[in-house]
Amino acid sequence: MSCYPCAAIRLLIYALLTLVLIPVQMVAIALRLKLADSLPRFYHGLCLKIMHIEVRYSGVPLMEDSGIIVANHASYLDIPILGSMTKGGFIAKKEVASWPVFGLLAKLQRCSFIERRATRAKQQTTELSQRLADGHKLILFPEGTSNDGNRVLPFKSTLFGVAETVLPDGSQVKVQPVSIAATRLDGAPMGRDLRAFYSWYGDMDLVPHLWQFLALGKVTVEVVVHPPMTLAQAGSRKEMARKCESLVVQGHQAALSGATGGVPVPFSEERRSGDLIGSCPLAIVFEDFRLFG
Repeated sequence: MSCYPCAAIRLLIYALLTLVLIPVQMVAIALRLKLADSLPRFYHGLCLKIMHIEVRYSGVPLMEDSGIIVANHASYLDIPILGSMTKGGFIAKKEVASWPVFGLLAKLQRCSFIERRATRAKQQTTELSQRLADGHKLILFPEGTSNDGNRVLPFKSTLFGVAETVLPDGSQVKVQPVSIAATRLDGAPMGRDLRAFYSWYGDMDLVPHLWQFLALGKVTVEVVVHPPMTLAQAGSRKEMARKCESLVVQGHQAALSGATGGVPVPFSEERRSGDLIGSCPLAIVFEDFRLFG
């Protein structure tokens, strides 16, 4: 059942939060403060509260060091989910940089924008490799587009070229697959048709979709984290893409069937996004609203 007054309140709080934190992040980037790395994660965690998204984790811990996280992609809502789990920059198509508001937010999180042209592939791989060598973590959606959330599209092996990077200590880059699946609405199993309220794909318009989503109740999303691998372990770039795709499909299917159990992942980073959120006065105010469960 939709609640449009709830949607209006959530949208207003989201807009206020974003307007407050944008200049803070700009200053942090300009002054090269560590805050520039941790603030996006904090922001994404608050966005999950505002949007009434409950995330259940299972699998292994996320890797701590530099590396690449690869995940299936059904919606722009995948971004705050992954962004709240770890500090990292997303790899996005170049067009995202020109989107109103969201393009600015992507730049402030220092996303890497790529063009799908063979003539730019080598230069872009070099740029991404440098980010990894500098200790950054990158988040990639190797399907190349979003889908209806009921399946996982084939992974494009060309996007795994950056996995050939050798880090300054001589080690290979680790690539960690992650499965994401929207599974429940207000505690009840979410079927194929209802999953479209979470998924954003094809020619859907962003603003109407967001408005409709914000009017929903609590959406539960399952995240399954798989063990990382290196190119040497996978055998080749194509084989790495195949293995990552296979693991993500397995995790996605397990989540949709309820087989994961939603066992919490023992995150080893100093503070999880939930801990950061809980210590924020603004988040304490959010908890007073029944809208945010």
